[in-house]
Amino acid sequence: MSPKTRDADKRKAPLADTAPIFAALGDETRLGLVAHLATGDTFSIAQLTENTFVTRQAVTRHLEVLAQAGLVRGTRRGREHLWQFEPARLALAQRSLEQISSWWDEKLAALKEKVETEPDTK
Repeated sequence: MSPKTRDADKRKAPLADTAPIFAALGDETRLGLVAHLATGDTFSIAQLTENTFVTRQAVTRHLEVLAQAGLVRGTRRGREHLWQFEPARLALAQRSLEQISSWWDEKLAALKEKVETEPDTK
């Protein structure tokens, strides 16, 4: 295996774990739900649909997608289903973005060094 292939494999490993998170956050409604739930409280479906044009059924489907990605957790209390934010998964996504940023910084620094040390051919 070439060094480039090993580098690519190292980059893909953590990203594979975070792809479902980014996919779930790629919808404006789901992103809004995460922002709402990130206030730290636990909310019912009725509370989450208050003052919105989104139906309870639609919010439930969006929350299920977020739950599959590990971003929210639902619990039953009597007849109500209560939802809360799970910050650990979002922190994982943040670390992945920081890792990508670091890789780019390294590549750009290497390119800058190469350009600055190449002899002028004019």
